[in-house]
Amino acid sequence: MKRAEVGNVIEFRDGLQGIVEKVNENSVIVDLTYMDNYRDLELDQRTVVNHKNYKVIKESSF
Repeated sequence: MKRAEVGNVIEFRDGLQGIVEKVNENSVIVDLTYMDNYRDLELDQRTVVNHKNYKVIKESSF
């Protein structure tokens, strides 16, 4: 399993996507405003996702 880095886009929990803002030892902090339908889903702006529970779908370009 590939571990996410800051700036990567990840997918988790039934198709939710977000941009990794911070990498911790066991988890990442993700900005969910990346999704087009963010406002419709009524989610918090950020969430924490364990490394076991996501996959990297786009690597950061910087």
